[in-house]
Formats: sequence, C-alpha cells, structure tokens
Amino acid sequence: MKLLGSVQSIHHFIILHGLVVLLFAYQYKAQSPGASSSSASSLNALLQDYAYRALVRPHTGVIYPGNVPSNLTGIGIAAVRLRSGSLRRKGIIFNEFEIPTGLIVQPYVRRLVLVYHNLGNWSSFYYPLPGYTYLTPVLGLLAYDATNLSATNLPELSMVVSESFISINFTNATHVLSGTDARCVWFDVNGSPDFQQLVSINTCSTYRLGHFSIVVNSSEIAPSPVPSLPPGPVPSPGGSKSSNSKAWKIAGGVVGGLVALAALTLIVYYIRQRKNKKVAQLEQHADAGVSLQTARVGNTQIPVASGTRTLPVLENELVA
Repeated sequence: MKLLGSVQSIHHFIILHGLVVLLFAYQYKAQSPGASSSSASSLNALLQDYAYRALVRPHTGVIYPGNVPSNLTGIGIAAVRLRSGSLRRKGIIFNEFEIPTGLIVQPYVRRLVLVYHNLGNWSSFYYPLPGYTYLTPVLGLLAYDATNLSATNLPELSMVVSESFISINFTNATHVLSGTDARCVWFDVNGSPDFQQLVSINTCSTYRLGHFSIVVNSSEIAPSPVPSLPPGPVPSPGGSKSSNSKAWKIAGGVVGGLVALAALTLIVYYIRQRKNKKVAQLEQHADAGVSLQTARVGNTQIPVASGTRTLPVLENELVA
C-alpha cells in the first residue's frame, strides 16, 4: 500500500509539473509582442520615448531623427517640436506627411511634438492584414504634449482638420502600383483597418492622425512586402532568431526537466522495490520461526533447548 501511494504521489507530481509547464508556455506566448492592439500601443509608447530622447535642446520646427533599440532595427523614427498656433497658421511638411493650415489640436497645448514612424519590415508584424499585401511600409504620425520632453507614456493628442485633408505621399510605391487595385488603409488605436481609395497613384488623404499604408488584395500580387528601408537584420521580438532561440531554450528546458523527472521517478521506484523486497524476506523468515534442537525420548521426537554457556551454580557454592 505504501508503494502504491508513493507511485500515485509521483504520478500526480508529474501531472502538476506538466500543467505548470503548459501555463508558463502560454504566458510566454501571451506576453510576446505580436499583432495585437496592446503590442501596437506598447510600440507607440516605446517609440515616443526614444523620439523624445532626440530632442536635446531642440529648435522649434527642426526635424530630429531618433534611434530605436537594437531589437527593433528597421524602424525609423523622427520628432519635431512645434507651437500649436504656428502649426494651425502655417501647416508643415514632415517627411511623407503634408499637414495643411487650419489644423486644431485637441486637447489644446501650447507646444506639441509630432512623432513620425516608418515601420519598414515590421509593418505586417504590428499591423497584420490577412488577405492583403503591403505595397508600402506602414507610416505613422502621432502628436504629444511637449511640456515635458523627459516624460514617457504620454497620451496621444487628437487633431481636427478644419480646411483640407492631411496628405501622405508614398514616394516609393509608384513602381509597384501599376496594374493593381491598390487602396489606402488607416489603422485606429485598436488596430482595426479602414480602407479608402487613393487620391492619386501613390497618395492617401486623411483627416486624423494614426498609421497608414497602401495595400492590395494578395490574389493580385505576390505576397512580398516592399520596405522603404534596405533589408537588414530585423530581430522581431515575436518571430526573430533571438525569440526562436529563447523558444528552443524553453522547449529544451521543459523536455530536459521531464526526462530528469522521469529518471528520478524510476530511481525512487527501484529503491522502494528493493526495500520492500527485503522487508518481505524478513517477514517470511519471522513467520517460518526458528528451528529448535530435537532429541528422541523413547519413540517420540521432542524439542530440546540448547545448552547454555554459563552453568547453574548452587547457592551454597557461592558461600566462601
């Protein structure tokens, strides 16, 4: 019974260990950056932080390119600080974005920072679009308060167009658009797409900030994105060599742990088997009893106690 209880306890421990491993793997997968609104929002917050780092004693209206972490190589960012009143009166051309006059910032801030994103080869990773192929990288333009250039996790400001639309000129898309039914796509804060017709062969228009690209139905073109930046190492947090290496390490650790646990179980089982076998042998000897010497008295064989080393001595012999 003890052996059976021990084996059952080990079996339960193995099941519990497997459940813990599965839970850990699920949490690891859930926490990995990927195509979701939470990962895109996290990316926006991270790029805002790194874009603000480029604004060291900035001059108003000057564009400052920023640097991204090494694990996001391939993404381009830039920032420009502006006065809200000046932006409303004059507008600005910021890389591919042309902001017209009359644009109003909500809520009102005296100074703001426009942060530019070019997601390059990461476009389909952070903004997946099943059934469509990206003809251009996803470009983003977001606005933040410029009161504190050391602040992080700032809320995004909204912009209201009062006169004409914001234009996005995808200059690198001209050579891939001919003969295709391409469309503009805008992604809201939840990552939901909104499709619109092109204004011209490579230009989209919008009345709001966010992320934009030009896409085409995958059946009309080979599914290969056309990044604006030269291809290079793009260690994706969810699908790169580094993440694959981590995944393999985790899988190896899990398999190794299970193998070690199985070996330990066999060892414990073997030791308990040997111990129980010895106990059974001792109990068998005890049940059989110890044979006594016998002697024949007449026609009867009767047990006789063995002789003792110390012979009995009469009491009077002990008297001196």
